[in-house]
Amino acid sequence: MLNRLYRNSFVVIALAVASLVAVNVFAYFYYSRVDLTQAKSYTLSEGTREVLKKLQAPITIRFYFSQSEAGMPLVLKGYGRRVQDLLIEYRNASGGKISIEISDPQPDSDQEETATADGVQAQSLDNGDRFYLGLAVRQGDRKSAMSNIAMDRERLLEYDITRAITSVTEKEKTVLGVMSPMPVFGNSGFPMMGVPPSPKQVFISELERDYKVVQVPMDGKDIDPQVKVLLVHHPRGITEHAEYSIDQFVMRGGKLIALLDPFAFFDVAPGQRGMEPTGIPSNLERLTKAWGISLDTTKMLSDMQYMVGKGPSALPTLLSLNDSAYDQTDVATARLGGTLFPFIGAFSGQPVAGLKQEVLMHSSKYSALIEAARGQDRGDKATAGFKAGGQELPIALRLQGKFNSAFPDGRPPKPKPEKKPEDEAAKDKPAGEDKPAAESAAAPTDTAKKPEEEVPEVFAPHIAKGTADNSLVLIADTDFINDGAAVQIQDLLGQRLVYPINGNLAFVQALVDQYAGDAALISLRTRQSATRPFTVIKEMETRAQQAYTEKIKDIQDSLQATQEKLQALQKTAPVPGAAAGAAILTKEQQAEVDKFRKVAAEKRRELKDVRKDLRADSDALQFWIKVLNIALIPALLVVLAFGLMIYRRRGKVA
Repeated sequence: MLNRLYRNSFVVIALAVASLVAVNVFAYFYYSRVDLTQAKSYTLSEGTREVLKKLQAPITIRFYFSQSEAGMPLVLKGYGRRVQDLLIEYRNASGGKISIEISDPQPDSDQEETATADGVQAQSLDNGDRFYLGLAVRQGDRKSAMSNIAMDRERLLEYDITRAITSVTEKEKTVLGVMSPMPVFGNSGFPMMGVPPSPKQVFISELERDYKVVQVPMDGKDIDPQVKVLLVHHPRGITEHAEYSIDQFVMRGGKLIALLDPFAFFDVAPGQRGMEPTGIPSNLERLTKAWGISLDTTKMLSDMQYMVGKGPSALPTLLSLNDSAYDQTDVATARLGGTLFPFIGAFSGQPVAGLKQEVLMHSSKYSALIEAARGQDRGDKATAGFKAGGQELPIALRLQGKFNSAFPDGRPPKPKPEKKPEDEAAKDKPAGEDKPAAESAAAPTDTAKKPEEEVPEVFAPHIAKGTADNSLVLIADTDFINDGAAVQIQDLLGQRLVYPINGNLAFVQALVDQYAGDAALISLRTRQSATRPFTVIKEMETRAQQAYTEKIKDIQDSLQATQEKLQALQKTAPVPGAAAGAAILTKEQQAEVDKFRKVAAEKRRELKDVRKDLRADSDALQFWIKVLNIALIPALLVVLAFGLMIYRRRGKVA
């Protein structure tokens, strides 16, 4: 009996071992991973897979992760393991073209020296200990480093890694063209007139670190085919021929980033006598109309939710945008932080057939377009009578699809040169009249110079329809990348120090990175995040602000009506016996003044009630959120414990 039992046990154990070996052998040859996370944190996007398919030479990724560091927080260790798991997905999807080397640098070790040589920087903990969390991508002699992989960019982790891979596969820097009538490349000034030279704008200097930046003139000639990305900045006064050159650039597959503006604050025209200078507008009306999009340069965007300042200093046309105004699924706007946009416009219309639109930035629902002439009003003057449109208006958008030329008839005819008055006068004079007599006699008539014939310009063939998908970005502001709106510049011991004060430059750099790299980068989207922007309180404040502005308008209307009534009463006969010019009020005037004071007091009381209600609603909302965050889980556990206790008691009774 015992022998049979032993034999059966031996058979069962042998079968279990054989099954385990078979499963491992099968898994070795047919390796597979299943991503069961809700956000698909370990699933590579199609854009990344397209980049990996195009790899021609092997790539090595060195991942520096201080996982054995005892003082490293657990949350960072968990993040490091997620990065490592994602890198394994890159290796598996590359078909053997990517190899992963994992290093755990210790203090004063060879691994630490290698990390420093690869451009990976050590990070410090609160206790002074150092750790490494970064990587370096290498292909041959080309190398790209992510010096420290920050947790706040986890949503952009796949994009950052894929961008590093594409950067080492590029043999030379991408050519970026910048077309602008502004002196963004700096100028030498006019010393004789006392005008000092101006340095190049910081955004140009930043782009020159990664790209070959060239200046593209607005002369209407064909754009150099080497230019892959074209940044059009404030194209004021652009000619039809210059727009045609941009059109053909897009038609041949070039990537366009166009910054337009209804009111360029940093490019002002002198105002008329007694009036302030006005910002010069810019547009690409011929092109945007063909794409189904329009920008009204006579109107400016006013937004009560994103405006800068409060009370008398409120400026609704100076917008401070945050995450709630961005497309959180696009790598150019995700994790962008705060941005500052002065005196901007908004796009309207629907893309034509074959194109689709993605809004990268938008206003709040408490916004509307106002006349540009009122754009610099502040305080009560700016907010009184404001009526929100109730919809989010596009500030920056991306168009994708197959583009058709905005010039279906081909290149526009070259304009004829204008005849100058001196040319007309010279034509009516006899030959040789302007020359001295001796010179006219000495010059032989048979050797007279003939006018030189103009050499005809050679242009590329006209492209009427696009054959492949393309993409471009339109932004309704040009001032946001100016040094005055994007950076703070200090002079320290003769050295020029530049500090970004917002995410303005990062936005432009992210767009250029998307377009300058592999085309598949454009399709990359950020990963889902568990965090959500807290905007409820801000919206409550905006709604109260709407009521506040309406109350202000009521007070101003009452004030104006009373002043008109007072002026009408003052035209009546003066009080008998009063001295000339004496400021003595009649009974009617005094009654009107008393009536106005009563109305004004009631309005002020209503304003106090609005502020009180706003504070009460905001405080109540914050209180209940704290209650939910702090007490909800313990309360659920208590309820669950009582439920289990009652269930067990009922079971014992039964």
